[in-house]
Amino acid sequence: DMDDENASNINHKRVLVCTMFYKLASPKKVHNCIDWSLSLALLTHSAEHSQSYIYVQIQIDLVVSTCVKKRFEHFHVFLWRATSATAVQLYQQVPMEKDVKAETQKMREIISIHIGQAGIQVGNSCWELYCLEHGINPDGTMPSDTSVGVAHDAFNTFFSETGSGKHVPRALFVDLEPSVIDEVRSGSYRQLFHPEQLISGKEDAANNFARGHYTVGREIVELCLDRIRKLADNCTGLQGFLVFNAVGGGTGSGLGSLLLERLSVDYGKKSKLGFTIYPSPQVSTAVVEPYNSVLSTHSLLEHTDVVVLLDNEAIYDICRKSLDIERPTYTNLNRLISQIISSLTTSLRFDGAINVDITEFQTNLVPYPRIHFMLSSYAPVISAAKAYHEQLSVPEITSAVFEPSSMMAKCDPRHGKYMACCLMYRGDVVPKDVNASVSNIKAKRTVQFVDWVILVANFRCPTGFKCGINYQPPTVVPGGDLAKVQRAVCMISNNTAVAEVFSRIDYKFDLMYAKRAFVHWYVGEGMEEGEFSEAREDLAALEKDYEEVGAEGEEEEAED
Repeated sequence: DMDDENASNINHKRVLVCTMFYKLASPKKVHNCIDWSLSLALLTHSAEHSQSYIYVQIQIDLVVSTCVKKRFEHFHVFLWRATSATAVQLYQQVPMEKDVKAETQKMREIISIHIGQAGIQVGNSCWELYCLEHGINPDGTMPSDTSVGVAHDAFNTFFSETGSGKHVPRALFVDLEPSVIDEVRSGSYRQLFHPEQLISGKEDAANNFARGHYTVGREIVELCLDRIRKLADNCTGLQGFLVFNAVGGGTGSGLGSLLLERLSVDYGKKSKLGFTIYPSPQVSTAVVEPYNSVLSTHSLLEHTDVVVLLDNEAIYDICRKSLDIERPTYTNLNRLISQIISSLTTSLRFDGAINVDITEFQTNLVPYPRIHFMLSSYAPVISAAKAYHEQLSVPEITSAVFEPSSMMAKCDPRHGKYMACCLMYRGDVVPKDVNASVSNIKAKRTVQFVDWVILVANFRCPTGFKCGINYQPPTVVPGGDLAKVQRAVCMISNNTAVAEVFSRIDYKFDLMYAKRAFVHWYVGEGMEEGEFSEAREDLAALEKDYEEVGAEGEEEEAED
């Protein structure tokens, strides 16, 4: 129905954008392409269509995610076609805000998989916090839910709802030995989980990747996949998986890798986000941690989309210094980890947020497929006694998440450069304060970015940074260590300094593998010795990848 002049204008703009794609279409310029594609849609955008901007953003993010995942060579052509179609659809005023909201709510479910002792104990803390945030009782009932049996509430991304109104987590807990799972079965939230969602074997992996991957783990993996299939069948449109494990032990590394490989086969297009606990520099629970970590990371590189690195030693230090806990327990650590995961998933579980798709994390944070290991930080981490005397304004908490002491993994971001950064605010926060805070960070120049960096989240700031806000205030566990605060921020960042974590593990791996120490335990479980060399070479290549990405900006400056 467009007149000739408008049609001509759109075609002219298509040519302009396509030309820009040819100039910019390299992996490191991918976000520039996103901006140009958005500009095409916005150029055809009149005042009465302003509410459809969200729709364009979602469409473009999905297209780019597909391109990145499939590694299309002609990225610019594919994106141009999709964007042109979106622009025309926008011009014809097809999807307005209500339609967009309905469309994005159709396909939102996420399945959480908790593997091994670490994964299960972190999972306990997460589901405890989710229930408190949504007002769900330990038995799964929810007094505030008036739509009993109707699964259109936002929190149903993480909970399925029975006809009687009980809310059941979309989660699977699996371990090769029963003791940790038995704690869930007899704990205060035992009625929350379906018995079939708690899977335990009879013998553990004995800190041996090969036992978790090739022998003991292989016996239980089909049962796990069957239960995951049942959870997936109960979803109207599965978005993806959150996988929780530690790579130092045998079950988390071995069975975790095996499950991820099988998920890639069965659910290839679904996103997989990992929350992975890596070995600490000074604190070790097993001599063979470096072997398990290298072998597991080799699998994580190929079979996950985004991995958030966590480190017990870093979180111990945060608990000691910020919460004044003299001897932190795993419960203290896990409750802090659960706050980060809650902040990451707030926009998926509550109405009113734009960022509703977990593929956006990959699109916004991963510049190259292999460079997908993230640092995380959270602020304010503060005790109730201290909170009473502190202001905790938006600029203060924003500055705090960039501090090296706030990082949940033992590496110093000042030694590297930021490639991408996602700031997620929650509570009493307004865009004006966020803009001012980000401008302050930018003005200080203490935070280094690669030249093609883009800070990403939900709304566009005048400074060129993007940040996200959800007005749901932070929740704390009653009797816990964290103070109840009005606002908080979680940062997930892609920084080249994360290579320090891999460098430490590789060094320890090399010391042992040079003498072939403990290798016979792995070979005895059916593993080939060549897998050690292959995995180690893959991590050496990963270290090199991070080194090259960090050096790219310096090379271009030198050329100028």
